[in-house]
Amino acid sequence: MLFSQEDLQYTQDFLLRLLNIPSPTGMTKTAIDFVEAEAKKLGIQSTRTHKGALCFTIQGKQSESSRLLTAHVDTLGGMIKEILPSGQMRIQKIGGYAWSTIEGETCRIFSEKKTFTGTVLLENTSVHVNSKVNETERTADNMVIVLDEVVHSAEDVKKLGISVGDFIAWDPRAVLTESGYIKSRHLDDKASVAILFGVVHALQRNNRELAVDCTFLISNNEEIGYGGNSNIPQQTVEYVAVDMGAIGKGQTTDEHCVSICAMDGSGPYHFGLRQHLVHIAQQHQLHYAVDIYPHYSSDASAAVRSGADIKHGLVGPGVAHSHTYERLHSDALIHTSELLIHYLQSPLCEV
Repeated sequence: MLFSQEDLQYTQDFLLRLLNIPSPTGMTKTAIDFVEAEAKKLGIQSTRTHKGALCFTIQGKQSESSRLLTAHVDTLGGMIKEILPSGQMRIQKIGGYAWSTIEGETCRIFSEKKTFTGTVLLENTSVHVNSKVNETERTADNMVIVLDEVVHSAEDVKKLGISVGDFIAWDPRAVLTESGYIKSRHLDDKASVAILFGVVHALQRNNRELAVDCTFLISNNEEIGYGGNSNIPQQTVEYVAVDMGAIGKGQTTDEHCVSICAMDGSGPYHFGLRQHLVHIAQQHQLHYAVDIYPHYSSDASAAVRSGADIKHGLVGPGVAHSHTYERLHSDALIHTSELLIHYLQSPLCEV
């Protein structure tokens, strides 16, 4: 394999550092700053889009037709929607997740001048007081943030400088276990951002040249549907989104493999490009799965919806428990990285 233990160590370290940088969609500058600094360490000059995403291009043997790989740094999160008379606060979700998946989570609230901490709970959550806790549906109308400050009223909260519209980030609780599992919120899609940088690291270490130019786009609006639908170079022929592989009932993807998506909620991905990726995985004896993600879309599908004339694909590491406290195994980082390394050295898909 071209992706070595050194490359894996680099990728894991990059990922753990990135996971600990809050970046809900709309508040991604610090994460993009981190990624930009890492690109500079690798000797790569990058640029920012007007939307705040990061782009850089690695030259290949020819430039007439090119590729684009993208992964997104933005995550699920929230905003303060309402400050209640009790001093608790209601939440407006950023991204798609169930209210039950954030119950009990600790979080940070970013006011203009200071960061505060709190916990997301069901209003009137004590089973010793509320006999209907177990049967209560968690909704926007009964989930609140309990602030770690002495507050008894909305006025107390406002005096702290907290306002409607302040961003909320869920604490990632990132852990790398001795057995190789990485557990954290926001592996979707920070694991893929780390993979792209691990791929660049491995290509440089092995002194490998790409078949064609490739633009790397680290997008920052994917969770709300339009992260990578612009800033696509005109010569781009193939566009591959690197995003988590969905795991669940009826799926073949697992936490150890690279998942290749045949179709998601936006429709089928380009068949010829998908076959090309599968053939590479087979040729190099990678652990892979082909799956359909029925409730999913990607930056590649957003690009196609916006009218981009591209062959689009979607691959990524298998991630369990998506949009909750997620988990993958380092094997998935290895197999996804290895697939992309060989893909970038392969000729363009002819079909």
